[in-house]
Amino acid sequence: MLGFVLRRLAAGLLLVLVISFLSYTLLSIPGLDVGRQLLGQSASQELVDAKNAALGLDRPVLVQYLDWLAHAVRGDLGTSWFTSENVVRAVANRLPVTISLMAGVTLVTAVAAFLLGVWAGVRRGAVDRFVQVFSVLGYALPNFLVTLVIVLVFAVRLRWFPAIGYVGIGESFTGWLSTVLLPVLSLSVGSVAGVAQQVRSSVIEVLRQDYVRTLRARGLPPSRVVGRHVLRNASAPALAVLGMQFVGLLGGAVLVEQIFGLPGIGSMTVTYTTRGDIPVIMALVMLTVIGVIAVNLVVDVLIGWLNPKARLA
Repeated sequence: MLGFVLRRLAAGLLLVLVISFLSYTLLSIPGLDVGRQLLGQSASQELVDAKNAALGLDRPVLVQYLDWLAHAVRGDLGTSWFTSENVVRAVANRLPVTISLMAGVTLVTAVAAFLLGVWAGVRRGAVDRFVQVFSVLGYALPNFLVTLVIVLVFAVRLRWFPAIGYVGIGESFTGWLSTVLLPVLSLSVGSVAGVAQQVRSSVIEVLRQDYVRTLRARGLPPSRVVGRHVLRNASAPALAVLGMQFVGLLGGAVLVEQIFGLPGIGSMTVTYTTRGDIPVIMALVMLTVIGVIAVNLVVDVLIGWLNPKARLA
């Protein structure tokens, strides 16, 4: 297992380097006059050139990237070109909001999807048809439409939850819960639908195996057969889908944070990308890449623990 984890870490490190280089190169496109954006259209060309030189933008892109990388490995991601705020501090202030959303959606998806998938795979019949219809609708409906309906019903009409805003968990747990519940619910619909369908298919496939029929013939209780043997073997494909859903959630978080007025990484990405603030954008890109790699590593380790054959892949 240790060798398995080390191989995944080495591949993740290489991926971080490749994506960081490609991202920096694409962001440093010719014609992006940052000095002009900072000083305004009325500034003289001499002042604009001096500003670009002060930011190091007059150097070759490769030299700029290597300089950024040398500072990044030491934990120094620079300062924002437009706000002069320390990038690490700016990202850290918004990170708890997005982590709250991602953790909540992952928990809801894992619990609800596995319950629905196992229920449909074991019971079949009307239960199976209900779960399949829910999965198709949940996966097909646009996320923005689901979010708007949830806001209109629970926040505007029923007024059970606030429509916008965020309360930190350190300030008030109930306030924090009320501000993240609707965003988590809106992001969870599509995720639960996709993972539940995979769990259902995996459970049905495992139930057809000969060893399951043998266990049943020996008189083992159905709950033990499903909980100890079927679910363990059916979990690996579902965990892989859950990991891929996490990547999609990062994109959905941008929309949800904008709608609910949450000061998270998603809304921050929109704001600083439109400005072309490379230090902040690179920090957000690296945070996203590392987050995806970490989640996939955890999923790979869990799959390797459930299925030792996967460790050899």
